[in-house]
Amino acid sequence: MNTTVWIHYARPRSAWYELPEQTQAELQRTWAALDSHAQSAGAQSMGSFFVRGQSDYSTVEIWCFAGYEAAYEHWAAKVAAGYAEWFDFSNNVGNRLP
Repeated sequence: MNTTVWIHYARPRSAWYELPEQTQAELQRTWAALDSHAQSAGAQSMGSFFVRGQSDYSTVEIWCFAGYEAAYEHWAAKVAAGYAEWFDFSNNVGNRLP
């Protein structure tokens, strides 16, 4: 059972828009493959959403993982794949209340 939630807020950095579309697509495929890998390991994506109102970010993703370690491993893999270079972000993680 997945008891850990990971909430990921993001918005593209200015340099992202300067990348060729092919490079953007390649990076997005790489990150999507990491998402698929996490799901095959038991993580659940609750979806990606646009943020409205007063926020520094334009999107939010919500994931459920089996524990903190699994959430951290997923995030570390995305950072290693260059995600943090192209997006500003904020993460929150927590366990389900008893």
